[in-house]
Amino acid sequence: MRAQLDVDGPAAPPRSDGELVFAVPAVLRRAFGMAVGLCGAGAFAWPRFQAALIARIAAWRAAAAPEEPCDCDRLWLAALEDVLVERSAVSAGEVAERAGALARRRPGPGRRGRPGRGHAH
Repeated sequence: MRAQLDVDGPAAPPRSDGELVFAVPAVLRRAFGMAVGLCGAGAFAWPRFQAALIARIAAWRAAAAPEEPCDCDRLWLAALEDVLVERSAVSAGEVAERAGALARRRPGPGRRGRPGRGHAH
């Protein structure tokens, strides 16, 4: 049985005009959006992603210095990668290749903040 993500009730993620709203870095918002979208498309069950994220956080806590700040977006993305690789949706090499390509991309119209915005039409 697959657990459904609550998108309208009290446990739903915060939204404004249909967009996810968080007081966190854009990378984490995008990672959360990807996870929700992929879960909704049936790529994986939400509890599996939760378990992967919990495992990543536990591993970070075990290895981190006491005062080291958490790099939450990295942990979210790593958990998402874990689940996708586990499901054979992508290979670890494909994830690394795509991440490298995105990191090399120069900023441009629509690449700061929300897609398709940030420039005049």
